Amino acid sequence: MPAEPAATTAPPPQTLSANQKYCHACAAVLDARAELCPKCGVRQSEPAPVGGRNKTSAGIFALLLGGLGVHKFYLGKPVQGILYLLFCWTFIPSVIALIEGIVYLTKSDAEFRAKYG
Repeated sequence: MPAEPAATTAPPPQTLSANQKYCHACAAVLDARAELCPKCGVRQSEPAPVGGRNKTSAGIFALLLGGLGVHKFYLGKPVQGILYLLFCWTFIPSVIALIEGIVYLTKSDAEFRAKYG
């Protein structure tokens, strides 16, 4: 009787330590700080944060709808947004929101992400 061929199985996936990551292009295991994959040479860009807030959107909300506190709700600060709504008839929130909108738009992306991320 002919011998049955041995079943081929894929090796188990390698578990990564805290200071390792996979290459986005070839799936090679890299150091977490690597900017280029030594195997394929592809630059390792950081993926965009999921659910991250955009400074341009926050700035436009503050400039256009800031008197109603829309930008505060967008940035995940509902209590401040409610305060803006309660006092919107005084136009004070509109003035503050105008200043905040300019501040949001003039911050660098890294500064905005660090504070409102």
